[in-house]
Amino acid sequence: MPKTFHYAPPRDPWLVILHEDDDIVVFDKPSGLLSVPGKDPALADSLQTRALERFPGAGTIHRLDKDTSGLIVMARHKAAHGHIGKQFENRQTSKTYIARVWGEVAEDEGLVDLPLATDWENKPRQRVDYERGRASQSRWQVIGRENGITKVALTPITGRTHQLRVHMKEIGHPILGDQFYATGDALAAADRLQLHASELGFRHPTGGAPVVFRSDPPF
Repeated sequence: MPKTFHYAPPRDPWLVILHEDDDIVVFDKPSGLLSVPGKDPALADSLQTRALERFPGAGTIHRLDKDTSGLIVMARHKAAHGHIGKQFENRQTSKTYIARVWGEVAEDEGLVDLPLATDWENKPRQRVDYERGRASQSRWQVIGRENGITKVALTPITGRTHQLRVHMKEIGHPILGDQFYATGDALAAADRLQLHASELGFRHPTGGAPVVFRSDPPF
C-alpha cells in the first residue's frame, strides 16, 4: 500500500459524457479521479464536483474506486435518484468490468465466493474474513491470454468495497497495476489499475425500459 497519498487527478478531458437526458447523465470516469470529494480540501476535485458544474443538482447514486475507470450514472432529480438507487440496492442492475490480471488463468470461467471485511489496520484495504466478513461473490470469464497476462470480464454479484480487486488477488491473479493488492511484477506491469467498468444496465426512471451503456477499456 502506498505510504503517502498523492492526489493528482487527470484534468484532460475534464468530463466525458456518454449520455444525458432529463433524468440521468452517464459519465465515463477516468482512472485517478475520485467519484465523490473527500473531507480534506485537497480531495475536493471529483467526478461529482465536476458534474455539478455542468448539471446543477446531479446526484451520485453509486461509485467507482478512484483508480477504476468507466461508467457511472448520476440522477438529475430526486425521483430518478430513488428509482435507480433502489435498483442498485436490490441488485437489479447489470454491471460488467474488464480487467487485465497477472498470470495465465487456467480455467475459462468461474465464481469467487469469499467473505470480505475492512482490514482496519490497513484501511482502505479489504481482506477475506470468514468470521466477520460479509458474503461476496464475483463471476469471471476469460476473454484472452497473452504472454503471462489474462484479460477477463468480471461480474460482481454483490457490491463490496474493492471486491473484484481482492477476489482476483485471492485466486492468485491480482489485477495489473493495483497499488493495494498487487506486488512485484504484477504491480509494475501497468502504470494504472487495469480495471474498467465497461457495461452498465438498469431500468430508465421514465417508463422503466431497460437501458444498457457501454464503454471500451482504455487498455
